[in-house]
Amino acid sequence: MMMSTTAHRRGLLLTRDEAGQTRCALGPIDDALFEQQTSGNVHVALAWSSLNYKDALAITGRAPVVRRWPMVPGIDGAGTVLASDDPRFRPGDAVLLNGWGVGEAHWGCLATEARLHADWLLPLPAGLSPRQAMAIGTAGYTAMLCAQAIRAHGLAPGDGDVLVTGAAGGVGSSAVAILSGWGYRVVASTGRPGEAAWLQALGASEIIDRASLAGPGRPLQKERFAAVIDCVGSHTLANACAQTRYDGIVTACGLAQGMDLPASVAPFILRGVTLRGIDSVQCPMPRREAAWQALANDFDRQRLDALTREITLADAMALAPQLLDGRVRGRLVVDVQRQDEAVGGA
Repeated sequence: MMMSTTAHRRGLLLTRDEAGQTRCALGPIDDALFEQQTSGNVHVALAWSSLNYKDALAITGRAPVVRRWPMVPGIDGAGTVLASDDPRFRPGDAVLLNGWGVGEAHWGCLATEARLHADWLLPLPAGLSPRQAMAIGTAGYTAMLCAQAIRAHGLAPGDGDVLVTGAAGGVGSSAVAILSGWGYRVVASTGRPGEAAWLQALGASEIIDRASLAGPGRPLQKERFAAVIDCVGSHTLANACAQTRYDGIVTACGLAQGMDLPASVAPFILRGVTLRGIDSVQCPMPRREAAWQALANDFDRQRLDALTREITLADAMALAPQLLDGRVRGRLVVDVQRQDEAVGGA
């Protein structure tokens, strides 16, 4: 198999100590370990990655998302092919990756290099730089899958308000930007009132307090929303379904509040509401390609810049707990090649 062609491979390496606690260290990754732990048929020099909720869970060990040890986290990556055993990719090709168990069962992209399977890779869409692709990342890609599901349901911008929960997070803020760019009136739910002006700049027409959705509610409530993108789960998702208008659609893609769904069947059998689950990890390639092409065409670059913060690998370790605690807004794009101790702060 292909050997390393770069001299200073480095990245975040997760290990587990005798007590079962996760340890994360930033440092060099030697050839022997790299060859032993990676098996993909396309060797990529990574330029950019991103810090996502699942990455933060892996780095902190707060949830058992890592299924192999040691592990390099990072479910997103963009860079240039160094070598390939697959005819679909040649040295010099610009590629990106999201999901497929990378950073969980396969070594991920919070590093300067990765070996990835060709079936997981997409050519970088025209019009997107590697940095922009990772500023979008899994969060923006997931938001686009949700937005496309709303469009496919037949809801046009004039058909009513769209609720976005967890709106200050990566998926939520991306969804606000995408939907408002398409002309929908977006209602953004957040527990951070200080982010209201920022969300309005991204395109939100109205801000509501997440507390209005976060507690137990009636099975069927006043009809308010034509569609919902829910990043939160639990009571928030149940209340969103209960407030969705007749023949509306609710897309569910997150669990920031919890994995439970304390709801009734009332919205579905009395109002014909559709609850659509959105999976970004194993999403079939044709749907994935369509989402990324739409992102390249439709994601307003100024809004993308407004929701993006650039950090280093060192920053990623420090910011992971803050991301899980809901103290990070928007997207964190990681310059994996930059060797400064930190640029984004903690």
